Amino acid sequence: MKIAFAYDVPYPWHVGGIESMNRNEAEELAKNNEVHFFTTKWKGMNAEFSDNRIHYHAAHETDQSMIYRHGRRSIREALRYKFSLLRMFGYKFDVVVTNAFPIIHMSVIKLYCRMNGSKLIVEVAEVWNRDYWRSYLGPVIGDMAYFLSKWEISGADFYVVISSTTAEKLLKFGVEKSKIKIFAPGLDNNMIETARRDNAKRDKLVVFSGRLIKEKRLDKWLIALHKAIEMDNSIKGLIIGNGPERQAIREQIKKTGMSRNVKLVKPYKSSMELYRTIRRSSALLHMSEREGLGIIAIESIALDTPVILPKYTPIPKEVKDMCIVSDEEDIPSKILEIVNSNDKSQYIRHTKNLDMYSKSKVNSFYGALFRKITGSIR
Repeated sequence: MKIAFAYDVPYPWHVGGIESMNRNEAEELAKNNEVHFFTTKWKGMNAEFSDNRIHYHAAHETDQSMIYRHGRRSIREALRYKFSLLRMFGYKFDVVVTNAFPIIHMSVIKLYCRMNGSKLIVEVAEVWNRDYWRSYLGPVIGDMAYFLSKWEISGADFYVVISSTTAEKLLKFGVEKSKIKIFAPGLDNNMIETARRDNAKRDKLVVFSGRLIKEKRLDKWLIALHKAIEMDNSIKGLIIGNGPERQAIREQIKKTGMSRNVKLVKPYKSSMELYRTIRRSSALLHMSEREGLGIIAIESIALDTPVILPKYTPIPKEVKDMCIVSDEEDIPSKILEIVNSNDKSQYIRHTKNLDMYSKSKVNSFYGALFRKITGSIR
């Protein structure tokens, strides 16, 4: 079967939980199918190349500073990506798999599928309601974006969502329940097990990894950690990531006098390096106010490192149940308790939930889905 993935930001050039899962899917499906990946061109990428049996097609150069403008995803870059997808019309695919974001690209993909008889699968990490669009873009443009998003996302043959919460929101968008499946292959079990064999002593370290955007609330993360450090100056913090909030985070670290305790580093070049860091940490603190799943929390739990979340977290129940959820004002005390505990396992629950996030299930899941929407799979 010939499969096209259309994602504007490719892993590992752009590091994030959704990008990592998308890469997992493409790699696994490429073992049994012909897989093409239509994306943007980042530093160090060729316009056309193959990697792990995936055929990459990268058009128009971009980078982190162009993808994000004024702390938000760039509409201009989304439009550039949309029109770059016209090159898909030079190929014939049985199935097209695309992310719902950046949304305005969907009309080109839907046109391609109608003209070529291809089946369309839309992967959805987040569904924004009208209020969120208004807070993100303002009342007028936000309203326009909300109604546009409902139209752009509609009309797919199937929707793969990353959590029960996202599924419920998609139903409110008018998508038929029979067209929605929950699947989020975020765990590479082999890499997780390799990292778990690292029995080095845990550091009194609290870690975060992800995109440095306002919605991740690193300002609150630093406030909570600062209070914990005031109670125990041996506690350290590590923020791993890149994004538009990087400078503001650096300034807050300096302003609060935590330069000796907190380090800010760019994303690691390999997932194994990240996993080993999380494995040696005492806790992962995740203060995000906008999250479709929270794959870094799942990875941390799989690595036996407790995860602390605030009660306002939008992370779905199936993930939240494995973590420690505290009132925001109680988080510093919880950090202190966990980093000084000799038994980190007592802060991890319901690990049976991890099974639904295994990368090894990609081919069986999509094989069944392809058979359902196309009638066969080669």
